[in-house]
Amino acid sequence: MSLPFFVYGTLRPGEHNHDRFLRGRTAAEEPARLPGAVLHDGPGFPYAVPGEGEVRGALVTAAPGGYGQLLSVLDDLEEYAGPGHPLNLYDREARDVVRDRDGATVRAWVYFAAPGTALGPRIADGDWLTRTRSGPRSPRP
Repeated sequence: MSLPFFVYGTLRPGEHNHDRFLRGRTAAEEPARLPGAVLHDGPGFPYAVPGEGEVRGALVTAAPGGYGQLLSVLDDLEEYAGPGHPLNLYDREARDVVRDRDGATVRAWVYFAAPGTALGPRIADGDWLTRTRSGPRSPRP
């Protein structure tokens, strides 16, 4: 299933992992939001979890012919080894995301914190960028 990706933290445009992992690999990046989720701070990067709220981010579409490579790169970065794998840092799930420009609902891959992950404080407005503007940045390898 070739879905776009919903990114909400260090992969968003302007953040430190965006150029490192997405530059040259995308055909489109546009503001979007994920209903039915909340955002938590982590050790230099955020965690989304299902819940009563909304997370702000970007909908990223792979460049033509580059879907498999982008999927592999993002799975590696997010430490996703497969459905329910005990070593997952994140679990990848297909969810409905709302595109800001037209309100359309788009099915996309979302990386949620895997069960048992230690979450930091909730980011009340669901937007990692508002948190990082005033808080410390710790680059994630």
